[in-house]
Amino acid sequence: MRSLRVVSVTIEIADEATDELATAFARLIPQLSQRSTPPSKAELAEMIASPASDVLVARLDETVVAALTLVTFRIPTGVRAWIEDVVVDDAARGHGVGEQLNRFAIALARSKGATTVDLTSRPSRAAANRLYQRIGFHARDTNVYRIDLV
Repeated sequence: MRSLRVVSVTIEIADEATDELATAFARLIPQLSQRSTPPSKAELAEMIASPASDVLVARLDETVVAALTLVTFRIPTGVRAWIEDVVVDDAARGHGVGEQLNRFAIALARSKGATTVDLTSRPSRAAANRLYQRIGFHARDTNVYRIDLV
């Protein structure tokens, strides 16, 4: 007999910095960047309170297994949005969590009046890059520059 496990993914906009959320970010951020320190509960509260950012989390069977930050802002040429720090727990990959999380972020950006949504992804993140292309993102012919301030 074959069985099929139905997985329930829920996407939420975080509305408060809880111990659960801080613990989830402590587990997730090292999977995204080994050089970055996970945000403290106070830093999560600051992100959540900011009108420019929405902290989105995905739950798989009630456990936070993924997160991203949607940053929305007005510039002279319109309202723009950036998706930043997308991370799906290694154990939750392959269940469509990343796709649902990104699609939710895109819909939220649209509802806020954004005319574009940008993101960056390292070439080494092959699965993530395939996902972004599959859901409609395309590579831009541009240079990305950064200056380190610390």
